[in-house]
Amino acid sequence: MPAGSNLEAVLSAGRFAVTAELGPPKGTNLGVVERKAEILRHCCDAVNLTDNQTAIVRMSSLACAIHLRRMGLDPVMQMTCRDRNRLALQSDVLGAAGAGVRNFLCLSGDHQQFGNHPGAKNVFDLDSIQLIQVLAGMRDTRRFQGGDEFTGDIPMFIGAAANPFADPLPYRVVRLAKKVRAGANFIQTQAVFDLEIFGRWMAQVRARGLHEQTAIMAGIVPLKSVGTARYMRDYVSGITVPDAIIARMEDAADPKAEGMAIAVELIDAAREIPGVRGVHIMAVGWEDVVPILTERAGLLPRPLI
Repeated sequence: MPAGSNLEAVLSAGRFAVTAELGPPKGTNLGVVERKAEILRHCCDAVNLTDNQTAIVRMSSLACAIHLRRMGLDPVMQMTCRDRNRLALQSDVLGAAGAGVRNFLCLSGDHQQFGNHPGAKNVFDLDSIQLIQVLAGMRDTRRFQGGDEFTGDIPMFIGAAANPFADPLPYRVVRLAKKVRAGANFIQTQAVFDLEIFGRWMAQVRARGLHEQTAIMAGIVPLKSVGTARYMRDYVSGITVPDAIIARMEDAADPKAEGMAIAVELIDAAREIPGVRGVHIMAVGWEDVVPILTERAGLLPRPLI
């Protein structure tokens, strides 16, 4: 059953898709969400709502996704296994689907020790692959994971994350294959800075035919400063930032402009790699840059399907 989301329609039409991340506020001001949503409205096909990203408490992805749906945008509701058990996760899916949310991204979630509640207990009742299976089962059989039937349809376009850069590298495509087999319709990757490693990973993806079973979208993070680049290289697990990019940011008279130039180059390069069907832009609080990047990369206007 088609999910009926705009993201699904763009990918199904064979168009190069664009998604962007919107970080919910650390507070109750929905106006923040609305301002960011209006920035992203015309430059991407769907908007990801992060779910307590980096284990920091923020407005829920569920509430923000429903709000974006009411604004006429196509939300991607991110769901982490860190904070909720299978009852809560399935309950949230029912609520979101009932409000018209169609895209769901299944994630494990950053460990709580990285966030603002390091003493919090994690849950991990399900892992991300199991969550994909649960959602696919709900969609396809109208049954909860425990076997009971429920009423109503849940048209869902199910997504997952993939990291081509985390050790051990040879097993990254194996993990991707498990997510595809579980039912992932689209994949958003970790930030791509090292095109050589990403290209090798995509070659493995193509060798297994996975690019024909799911839509691979390359993660793009625009850099604001050399400090950001170094932090990602040194402290963010699974991100590889080549020395050449660090050097460009160090030598730049205008680091933000250089970061945007690098991001556009990475988008251009990703589009040339066979099997890549879109990009996912993670601006990390710098949503204002997304319209500029997509315009410079020749990705505007977005298709109306």
